[in-house]
Amino acid sequence: MEYAALNNGVRMPMLGFGVYQVDDHEVCRRCMSDAIATGYRLLDTASVYLNEEAVGRAVKESGVPRGDFFLTSKVWIQDMGYEQTLRAFDRTLARLGTDYLDLYLVHMPFGDVFGAWRAMERIYREGRTRAVGVCNFSIPRLADLAAHFEVVPAVNQVETHLFSQQQPMKRYADVNGILLEAWSPFAEGRNGFFSHAVLSRLARKYGKTVAQIELGWLMQRGIAVIPKSVHRERIEENFGSIGFRLSDEDMATCDTGKPVVGDFDDPAFVKDLCGRKYDI
Repeated sequence: MEYAALNNGVRMPMLGFGVYQVDDHEVCRRCMSDAIATGYRLLDTASVYLNEEAVGRAVKESGVPRGDFFLTSKVWIQDMGYEQTLRAFDRTLARLGTDYLDLYLVHMPFGDVFGAWRAMERIYREGRTRAVGVCNFSIPRLADLAAHFEVVPAVNQVETHLFSQQQPMKRYADVNGILLEAWSPFAEGRNGFFSHAVLSRLARKYGKTVAQIELGWLMQRGIAVIPKSVHRERIEENFGSIGFRLSDEDMATCDTGKPVVGDFDDPAFVKDLCGRKYDI
Protein backbone atom coordinates (compact mmCIF):
# COMPACT_ATOMS: atom_id res chain seq x y z
CA MET A 1 0.00 0.00 0.00
CA GLU A 2 1.15 3.56 -0.72
CA TYR A 3 0.75 6.18 2.02
CA ALA A 4 0.68 9.95 2.33
CA ALA A 5 1.82 11.85 5.42
CA LEU A 6 -0.87 14.33 6.46
CA ASN A 7 0.04 17.79 7.76
CA ASN A 8 0.07 16.47 11.34
CA GLY A 9 2.24 13.44 10.55
CA VAL A 10 -0.58 10.87 10.45
CA ARG A 11 -0.09 8.32 7.66
CA MET A 12 -3.08 7.79 5.38
CA PRO A 13 -3.42 5.14 2.65
CA MET A 14 -3.54 6.61 -0.85
CA LEU A 15 -6.08 4.03 -2.02
CA GLY A 16 -9.33 3.54 -0.14
CA PHE A 17 -12.81 2.16 -0.56
CA GLY A 18 -15.95 4.34 -0.65
CA VAL A 19 -19.59 3.37 -0.12
CA TYR A 20 -21.53 6.37 -1.44
CA GLN A 21 -25.01 5.32 -2.65
CA VAL A 22 -24.67 1.85 -1.08
CA ASP A 23 -27.53 2.29 1.37
CA ASP A 24 -28.64 -1.35 1.46
CA HIS A 25 -26.96 -2.50 4.67
CA GLU A 26 -26.41 -6.11 3.61
CA VAL A 27 -24.95 -5.08 0.25
CA CYS A 28 -22.74 -2.51 1.99
CA ARG A 29 -21.54 -5.02 4.60
CA ARG A 30 -20.79 -7.58 1.88
CA CYS A 31 -18.85 -5.27 -0.44
CA MET A 32 -17.02 -3.71 2.52
CA SER A 33 -16.05 -7.19 3.69
CA ASP A 34 -14.82 -7.98 0.18
CA ALA A 35 -12.77 -4.78 0.18
CA ILE A 36 -11.20 -5.58 3.54
CA ALA A 37 -10.36 -9.12 2.39
CA THR A 38 -8.76 -7.66 -0.75
CA GLY A 39 -6.50 -5.43 1.34
CA TYR A 40 -8.22 -2.04 1.58
CA ARG A 41 -7.78 -0.35 4.95
CA LEU A 42 -8.94 3.21 4.21
CA LEU A 43 -12.74 2.97 4.46
CA ASP A 44 -14.80 6.04 3.59
CA THR A 45 -18.41 6.63 4.63
CA ALA A 46 -20.61 9.52 5.82
CA SER A 47 -23.64 10.05 8.01
CA VAL A 48 -25.70 10.97 4.96
CA TYR A 49 -24.82 7.70 3.22
CA LEU A 50 -26.97 5.94 5.84
CA ASN A 51 -24.60 2.97 6.00
CA GLU A 52 -22.20 3.69 8.87
CA GLU A 53 -23.63 0.75 10.86
CA ALA A 54 -22.91 -1.64 7.99
CA VAL A 55 -19.35 -0.35 7.67
CA GLY A 56 -18.80 -0.76 11.40
CA ARG A 57 -20.19 -4.29 11.29
CA ALA A 58 -17.87 -5.27 8.43
CA VAL A 59 -14.87 -3.89 10.33
CA LYS A 60 -15.82 -5.80 13.48
CA GLU A 61 -16.50 -9.06 11.63
CA SER A 62 -13.23 -8.86 9.66
CA GLY A 63 -11.08 -9.81 12.64
CA VAL A 64 -8.56 -7.15 11.54
CA PRO A 65 -7.41 -4.96 14.47
CA ARG A 66 -9.10 -1.55 14.60
CA GLY A 67 -5.71 0.14 14.55
CA ASP A 68 -5.00 -1.26 11.08
CA PHE A 69 -7.93 0.66 9.59
CA PHE A 70 -8.19 4.28 8.54
CA LEU A 71 -11.88 5.12 9.09
CA THR A 72 -13.32 8.28 7.56
CA SER A 73 -16.78 9.78 8.00
CA LYS A 74 -18.41 13.16 7.43
CA VAL A 75 -20.86 15.61 8.96
CA TRP A 76 -23.76 16.72 6.73
CA ILE A 77 -25.14 20.24 6.12
CA GLN A 78 -28.08 19.93 8.53
CA ASP A 79 -25.61 19.26 11.36
CA MET A 80 -23.39 22.26 10.68
CA GLY A 81 -22.78 24.29 13.85
CA TYR A 82 -20.78 23.79 17.04
CA GLU A 83 -23.19 21.82 19.21
CA GLN A 84 -24.85 20.09 16.26
CA THR A 85 -21.52 18.83 14.91
CA LEU A 86 -20.44 17.52 18.31
CA ARG A 87 -23.69 15.55 18.57
CA ALA A 88 -23.37 14.31 14.97
CA PHE A 89 -19.86 13.05 15.67
CA ASP A 90 -21.06 11.08 18.70
CA ARG A 91 -23.80 9.48 16.60
CA THR A 92 -21.28 8.52 13.93
CA LEU A 93 -19.00 6.86 16.49
CA ALA A 94 -21.93 4.92 17.90
CA ARG A 95 -23.05 3.70 14.49
CA LEU A 96 -19.52 2.68 13.49
CA GLY A 97 -18.95 0.98 16.85
CA THR A 98 -15.63 2.71 17.49
CA ASP A 99 -14.36 5.23 20.02
CA TYR A 100 -12.37 7.31 17.52
CA LEU A 101 -12.10 8.16 13.83
CA ASP A 102 -8.99 8.51 11.75
CA LEU A 103 -10.45 11.34 9.67
CA TYR A 104 -13.60 13.42 10.15
CA LEU A 105 -14.70 15.72 7.33
CA VAL A 106 -17.06 18.64 6.85
CA HIS A 107 -19.08 17.19 3.98
CA MET A 108 -20.19 20.41 2.26
CA PRO A 109 -19.05 24.06 2.46
CA PHE A 110 -22.54 25.29 3.38
CA GLY A 111 -24.37 26.25 6.55
CA ASP A 112 -22.58 27.18 9.78
CA VAL A 113 -19.18 25.97 8.65
CA PHE A 114 -17.30 28.11 11.21
CA GLY A 115 -19.31 26.65 14.08
CA ALA A 116 -18.74 23.17 12.72
CA TRP A 117 -14.99 23.77 12.37
CA ARG A 118 -14.75 24.93 15.99
CA ALA A 119 -16.30 21.58 16.92
CA MET A 120 -13.88 19.76 14.60
CA GLU A 121 -10.94 21.46 16.29
CA ARG A 122 -12.25 20.38 19.71
CA ILE A 123 -12.80 16.78 18.59
CA TYR A 124 -9.30 16.70 17.12
CA ARG A 125 -7.61 18.18 20.20
CA GLU A 126 -9.45 15.71 22.42
CA GLY A 127 -7.93 12.88 20.36
CA ARG A 128 -11.26 11.50 19.23
CA THR A 129 -10.24 11.85 15.60
CA ARG A 130 -6.67 11.62 14.36
CA ALA A 131 -7.22 14.24 11.66
CA VAL A 132 -9.90 16.63 10.38
CA GLY A 133 -10.63 17.92 6.93
CA VAL A 134 -13.23 19.08 4.46
CA CYS A 135 -14.97 18.10 1.24
CA ASN A 136 -15.83 20.17 -1.81
CA PHE A 137 -14.14 23.35 -0.56
CA SER A 138 -12.90 25.89 -3.09
CA ILE A 139 -9.57 27.67 -2.70
CA PRO A 140 -11.25 30.81 -1.21
CA ARG A 141 -13.17 28.71 1.32
CA LEU A 142 -9.95 26.98 2.38
CA ALA A 143 -8.18 30.33 2.68
CA ASP A 144 -11.08 31.62 4.78
CA LEU A 145 -10.68 28.74 7.25
CA ALA A 146 -6.91 29.26 7.40
CA ALA A 147 -7.40 32.95 8.22
CA HIS A 148 -9.69 32.26 11.18
CA PHE A 149 -8.57 28.96 12.72
CA GLU A 150 -5.40 27.32 13.98
CA VAL A 151 -6.07 23.82 12.64
CA VAL A 152 -5.60 23.59 8.87
CA PRO A 153 -7.67 20.89 7.13
CA ALA A 154 -5.53 17.82 6.54
CA VAL A 155 -7.60 16.71 3.55
CA ASN A 156 -9.89 18.26 0.95
CA GLN A 157 -12.02 15.59 -0.71
CA VAL A 158 -13.16 16.86 -4.12
CA GLU A 159 -14.40 15.55 -7.45
CA THR A 160 -11.19 14.77 -9.33
CA HIS A 161 -10.69 12.72 -12.47
CA LEU A 162 -9.52 12.89 -16.08
CA PHE A 163 -12.11 15.50 -17.03
CA SER A 164 -11.73 17.69 -13.93
CA GLN A 165 -8.13 17.53 -12.85
CA GLN A 166 -8.23 20.19 -10.09
CA GLN A 167 -4.85 21.59 -11.10
CA PRO A 168 -5.14 25.03 -9.36
CA MET A 169 -6.54 23.30 -6.27
CA LYS A 170 -3.67 20.80 -6.30
CA ARG A 171 -1.10 23.61 -6.42
CA TYR A 172 -2.81 25.45 -3.54
CA ALA A 173 -3.12 22.26 -1.50
CA ASP A 174 0.54 21.36 -1.98
CA VAL A 175 1.70 24.79 -0.81
CA ASN A 176 -0.58 24.69 2.23
CA GLY A 177 -0.05 21.10 3.34
CA ILE A 178 -3.48 19.77 2.38
CA LEU A 179 -3.89 16.34 0.78
CA LEU A 180 -6.36 16.13 -2.09
CA GLU A 181 -8.59 13.07 -2.10
CA ALA A 182 -10.58 12.24 -5.23
CA TRP A 183 -14.23 11.28 -4.98
CA SER A 184 -15.86 9.91 -8.14
CA PRO A 185 -12.46 9.18 -9.73
CA PHE A 186 -14.25 7.51 -12.65
CA ALA A 187 -16.58 10.49 -13.24
CA GLU A 188 -19.49 8.10 -12.63
CA GLY A 189 -18.75 6.71 -16.10
CA ARG A 190 -19.84 9.95 -17.78
CA ASN A 191 -18.37 11.47 -20.96
CA GLY A 192 -17.55 7.98 -22.22
CA PHE A 193 -15.01 7.58 -19.43
CA PHE A 194 -14.40 3.83 -19.72
CA SER A 195 -13.91 4.03 -23.49
CA HIS A 196 -11.85 7.23 -23.46
CA ALA A 197 -9.18 7.10 -26.17
CA VAL A 198 -6.26 8.25 -24.01
CA LEU A 199 -7.06 5.93 -21.10
CA SER A 200 -7.73 3.02 -23.44
CA ARG A 201 -4.40 3.51 -25.21
CA LEU A 202 -2.53 3.64 -21.91
CA ALA A 203 -4.39 0.58 -20.64
CA ARG A 204 -3.17 -1.41 -23.65
CA LYS A 205 0.36 -0.06 -23.29
CA TYR A 206 0.73 -0.91 -19.59
CA GLY A 207 -1.37 -4.07 -19.53
CA LYS A 208 -3.85 -2.48 -17.14
CA THR A 209 -7.54 -1.64 -17.24
CA VAL A 210 -8.89 1.86 -17.82
CA ALA A 211 -9.88 2.04 -14.14
CA GLN A 212 -6.39 1.02 -13.00
CA ILE A 213 -4.77 3.62 -15.28
CA GLU A 214 -7.00 6.38 -13.87
CA LEU A 215 -6.41 5.44 -10.24
CA GLY A 216 -2.67 4.99 -10.76
CA TRP A 217 -2.46 8.35 -12.55
CA LEU A 218 -4.23 10.13 -9.69
CA MET A 219 -2.06 8.55 -7.02
CA GLN A 220 1.05 9.37 -9.04
CA ARG A 221 -0.08 13.01 -8.93
CA GLY A 222 -0.19 12.72 -5.13
CA ILE A 223 -3.99 12.51 -4.93
CA ALA A 224 -5.65 9.88 -2.73
CA VAL A 225 -8.54 7.93 -4.27
CA ILE A 226 -11.66 6.20 -2.92
CA PRO A 227 -13.28 4.22 -5.75
CA LYS A 228 -16.57 2.43 -5.08
CA SER A 229 -17.94 -0.85 -6.38
CA VAL A 230 -20.34 -3.50 -5.16
CA HIS A 231 -18.72 -6.17 -7.34
CA ARG A 232 -15.80 -8.15 -5.92
CA GLU A 233 -14.03 -8.44 -9.26
CA ARG A 234 -14.08 -4.64 -9.65
CA ILE A 235 -12.98 -4.14 -6.04
CA GLU A 236 -9.98 -6.40 -6.71
CA GLU A 237 -9.32 -4.76 -10.09
CA ASN A 238 -9.16 -1.30 -8.51
CA PHE A 239 -6.74 -2.56 -5.88
CA GLY A 240 -4.45 -3.59 -8.75
CA SER A 241 -3.77 0.08 -9.45
CA ILE A 242 -1.10 0.07 -6.73
CA GLY A 243 2.56 -0.20 -7.62
CA PHE A 244 2.95 0.90 -11.23
CA ARG A 245 4.08 4.20 -12.69
CA LEU A 246 3.24 6.04 -15.89
CA SER A 247 6.01 7.75 -17.82
CA ASP A 248 6.20 11.53 -17.67
CA GLU A 249 4.96 11.67 -21.25
CA ASP A 250 1.97 9.46 -20.50
CA MET A 251 0.99 11.57 -17.50
CA ALA A 252 -0.21 14.23 -19.96
CA THR A 253 -3.96 13.87 -20.58
CA CYS A 254 -6.96 16.12 -21.18
CA ASP A 255 -9.09 18.24 -18.85
CA THR A 256 -12.47 19.88 -19.42
CA GLY A 257 -11.79 22.11 -16.43
CA LYS A 258 -15.33 21.57 -15.15
CA PRO A 259 -16.87 18.98 -12.84
CA VAL A 260 -19.24 16.51 -14.44
CA VAL A 261 -20.87 15.11 -11.29
CA GLY A 262 -21.48 18.08 -8.98
CA ASP A 263 -21.02 21.78 -9.82
CA PHE A 264 -20.67 23.68 -6.54
CA ASP A 265 -20.64 26.98 -8.43
CA ASP A 266 -24.17 26.29 -9.73
CA PRO A 267 -26.73 28.08 -7.49
CA ALA A 268 -29.47 25.57 -8.36
CA PHE A 269 -27.22 22.65 -7.40
CA VAL A 270 -26.29 24.31 -4.10
CA LYS A 271 -29.94 25.16 -3.30
CA ASP A 272 -30.91 21.54 -3.87
CA LEU A 273 -28.11 20.25 -1.64
CA CYS A 274 -28.92 22.60 1.21
CA GLY A 275 -32.59 21.66 1.05
CA ARG A 276 -32.00 17.94 1.51
CA LYS A 277 -32.85 16.58 4.98
CA TYR A 278 -32.00 13.10 6.21
CA ASP A 279 -32.82 10.99 9.23
CA ILE A 280 -29.28 11.02 10.62
